[in-house]
This record gives sequence, C-alpha cells and structure tokens, in this order.
Amino acid sequence: MVPLLLVLLLALILFGAGFALKALWWIAIFVLVVWLLGFVVRSADGAGRRGRWYRW
Repeated sequence: MVPLLLVLLLALILFGAGFALKALWWIAIFVLVVWLLGFVVRSADGAGRRGRWYRW
C-alpha cells in the first residue's frame, strides 16, 4: 500500500511540475514577443531620436 501511495505521489508531483514548466514556457514566449514588439513600435522623442519604449 505504501509503495503504491509513493508512486501516485510521485506521478502527481511530476504532473504538477510538467504543467508549471509548460505554463512558464508560454509566459516566457509572451514576454519575448512583447520585448521584440517594443523595438518595432517604439516612438520618437521630442528631439527626433528614437527613444526607448520602456522606463528602465
């Protein structure tokens, strides 16, 4: 009974980790797309130079 519970617990942990890693990949892709779009759509400042689109 105990080995069966350990195997089920291990499967649950691995399933949870797999789901979390997949979600993190989607978040990373979204951030990368937003970052790349920032280079394309950044606006020019008052002096005519192209400025940064973020405030870092």
